[in-house]
Amino acid sequence: MDRKDFDSYSDERLAWACMEPTFMRIRGKSPAIKAAALKELGKGQRALCMFRILYDHSYRSPAEFYAWSAYLLDQPGYWSGVLEGARFFEDDALRELLEETQERLAERNRRLGLEWGAAGLKDLETDEDLKQIITALYGRFQRIIPNSHALIAEYIRAHPEEFVELS
Repeated sequence: MDRKDFDSYSDERLAWACMEPTFMRIRGKSPAIKAAALKELGKGQRALCMFRILYDHSYRSPAEFYAWSAYLLDQPGYWSGVLEGARFFEDDALRELLEETQERLAERNRRLGLEWGAAGLKDLETDEDLKQIITALYGRFQRIIPNSHALIAEYIRAHPEEFVELS
């Protein structure tokens, strides 16, 4: 990466640029190829990757936040990877939100006899209680994310060698 770009990117753009090569390599590939690629990453890269997987799929709407949270909870190792990423970047606010999201969704699943894989984007249209819960959680997510980007970018800027080769 060009040093000028590294120094000038916004927090969010810097994090994306650091993961873009990995995402281009695994996009549309099998779960086995994705898992192998994740294992090749260093600890900071893996933490960033898991954050980006959550964020990139969840930031647009409460329904996407809900459906992707449930999806990641359904995929072995993904939710725990997102939580480990939040811990790695010392993002306690995000970690606490994600833990509460898991608790609230698990409680709903138990009450209704559902599995994680049963979640869908339209669930908020048919379940008013779920809509209220997710809308509140998503609102917190939106307020927390700028700080998450700042924490991640601060780490990347302090440890560029873990993420990029600067030219």
